[in-house]
Amino acid sequence: MSDTPVKQQSTAAFYGQAVASFAVALAATAVGIFQLKADPWVRGFLGIAVLYLVTSAFTLAKVIRDRQEAGQIVSRVDQARLEKLLAEHDPFEKL
Repeated sequence: MSDTPVKQQSTAAFYGQAVASFAVALAATAVGIFQLKADPWVRGFLGIAVLYLVTSAFTLAKVIRDRQEAGQIVSRVDQARLEKLLAEHDPFEKL
């Protein structure tokens, strides 16, 4: 009687598009910083800032995904407990 939800997975095209988009954005930013008419220390600072932004974005995405997965697990445990209680309940039992 348990309805297990279908695990949603990304298609190969979506995955490829996400990777390509990330690569193009990072390359364009790197070229822009390299072509910038500024002192080398300014370009270096901007390069480090971009790398920090990228790692922070990956970390944030992982934390959000982990929190969502944990919520799904708690929900499934609660659902299993409820199903067990309903299965054991006898409405015709005398009080």
